[in-house]
Amino acid sequence: MENNTDTFENLTLQKKRYVSSAFIDSSLKMGIAQSVLMIQDNLTECFNQMGCDGIVYREKFNAFWVFTKTRVRFLRRPDWRENITARTFPIDNARFKAHINTEILDEKAEPLLLANQQACVLDLEKHHPLKISSLSYPKENFPTPVFDEPFEIFHADFTEEDFQFEQIIRSQMIDMSHHMNNIEYIKLALNIFSDEFLQTNEVDYLEVHYQGESKEGQTLRVYSQNKDGRFFIFIKENERLVFEMTIAFKK
Repeated sequence: MENNTDTFENLTLQKKRYVSSAFIDSSLKMGIAQSVLMIQDNLTECFNQMGCDGIVYREKFNAFWVFTKTRVRFLRRPDWRENITARTFPIDNARFKAHINTEILDEKAEPLLLANQQACVLDLEKHHPLKISSLSYPKENFPTPVFDEPFEIFHADFTEEDFQFEQIIRSQMIDMSHHMNNIEYIKLALNIFSDEFLQTNEVDYLEVHYQGESKEGQTLRVYSQNKDGRFFIFIKENERLVFEMTIAFKK
């Protein structure tokens, strides 16, 4: 594939948003999974603005984006009906992977949430990774990162004693790629907690790793561990690890 010489005038998408009832949980604040949904949605629109979203890549390169990791730091979850600004931009082009920052700000431009996402591009037919540096994607002059906490390495040392519950994947959990939607994994993982626990404990940060694909009709098994107040949640399909997450709550 030939090197692409596209230029990108505006790498940052800054969008005013509103915390509607669709984005809140029972606390009347923007929910944990819904926060990641907004971050992911803003990223999609940022890629559309740059002309390198999933629709373009399918048409031009027979390829698609895969988001492999997300880390979010929660400074304060915005309230229902609060006006906020979501600002998203790429921070690098590391050949086979890229990182994208998002910050969500209040009306005084104070940060509420900070996020970093890692993504790669796969060939649509064989699912082989493609060099992002050879595609229509920015290569230089990236904005300064606002969130550079490193991604963690999880040790999947769970056993059957850590098993919590299982879930059959249903049609409304499926996304445009006909696989389980990323946000549905997070919702499933959060179901290890009771509503009372989530009402009385405020999230500090979470990190998720998407390890594999799952399809409608498959059964997922959810495992969790509590290590000194940090929760590790793993989701398997048969013997395949397809998702892992760590989440910590403010003390």
